[in-house]
Amino acid sequence: MTNREFPPALRALAIGAIALTLGGCASFSRDGGLEDVSARTAERTGQDLRLPRAGDVPAHAELDALLKQPLSADGAVRVALLGNRGLRASLAQLGVAEADLVQAGRLANPSLGFGRMSGHGETEIERSVMFDLVGLLTMPLRRDIEARRFESAKLVAASAAVRHALDTRKAWFRAVAANESARYAEQVHEAAQAGAELAQRMARVGNLSALDSAREQAFSAEAAAQLARARHNASATREQLTRLMGVWGAHTAFQLPDRLPELPAAPREPANIETLAMQQRLDLRLAKLEAEATARALGLSKATGFVNVLHAGYANASKSGTPRENGYEIELALPLFDWGGARTAKAEALYMQTVHRTADTAIQARSQVREAYSAYRTSHDLARHYRDEIVPLRKKISEETLLRYNGMLMSVFELLADTRASIGAVNAAIEAQRDFWIADTDLQAAISGSGGASLNMAGPSASTDAAAAAH
Repeated sequence: MTNREFPPALRALAIGAIALTLGGCASFSRDGGLEDVSARTAERTGQDLRLPRAGDVPAHAELDALLKQPLSADGAVRVALLGNRGLRASLAQLGVAEADLVQAGRLANPSLGFGRMSGHGETEIERSVMFDLVGLLTMPLRRDIEARRFESAKLVAASAAVRHALDTRKAWFRAVAANESARYAEQVHEAAQAGAELAQRMARVGNLSALDSAREQAFSAEAAAQLARARHNASATREQLTRLMGVWGAHTAFQLPDRLPELPAAPREPANIETLAMQQRLDLRLAKLEAEATARALGLSKATGFVNVLHAGYANASKSGTPRENGYEIELALPLFDWGGARTAKAEALYMQTVHRTADTAIQARSQVREAYSAYRTSHDLARHYRDEIVPLRKKISEETLLRYNGMLMSVFELLADTRASIGAVNAAIEAQRDFWIADTDLQAAISGSGGASLNMAGPSASTDAAAAAH
């Protein structure tokens, strides 16, 4: 379609397209969305998120300072957020989402057309420049959709950072508890060795039966096996913490404290934890945002369901010996076979899917936070029970047994038997204290992260029970 002059409507549309293109071009942000992710991470973990580069001297100095002193739980989280390369890789998705947002704010490149026909001594040349009008008209809507997706990407990145921080915190508690158990296993092994050597000497001079001597030898052997397991557990939990922190080389020589933190004076009350979860859960925010973005995409599908190809632009033609003719050209896809109904139906189905997923996420979140609080409160009560009841009673029994031994009212083997009976209580107390701090971390995840793992309230380990019940 050609004409010698641009119609006023097309001329106004062209001017508007140029103004929108020049004035509304999207550009990349200064931080790529990292500041928002860091703020959300700091709100939930107490640690901000940075991506130190090769020449970032302050970040490397901070990392060195943290690893030169006994590492606290907060220090381990800080190191993980500074140094873990896997976390940095997951944050690269922010750049992908922002690139899509910038692309949505830019008009599609115009297409150039050129044609040449000759015959009977005449040559006709046609030239055209075509612009995507549908893309221009739907640009605000597409930018809004991509902006929501970029916000979703920031929520996903923050969720990954928070989850990584909480996993690191739990790994720190496991590593410290495993070290404490390994040191106690060393003490038990030394006592068992001393008892076995004494039993052998007494058996050789006939002051101890072969049965009692064999029992002492068996306990010493079991204590050696338990020590080997405890040392491996300490090494394995330390390596897990090392991986989560992302350290290597000389930085793997970090020191851990000798004992777990003491229990808080009083447990946290349930109060409004479900309400807090509904307000702070990142996965719930993400589900709501995806539902909103899908709703906007449904509007775009309906807007372009009937006509999704509409191009307009400038065209001219020239023939040999005649003046050039100028005009415009419009290209429209005729909806003869595809009326857009399938695309609209798909968008509607996707929208209902996100609506139901959002509702399900909210139900799951409420259940998870209730379960997490139950584990938190139960583990606190158990740890306090071991600390205030079982361990003091075992200590009192040991003191009374020692008094009887000093008064020559019982043998050294009865004293050692009482020590063996205390093994299970001490190990169980360490495990209960560890489980409380893990449950406390899981509760934080259930309230403000993306959910916490279920804590298995099993009894003391079978190996510990077997060793304690051997005599």
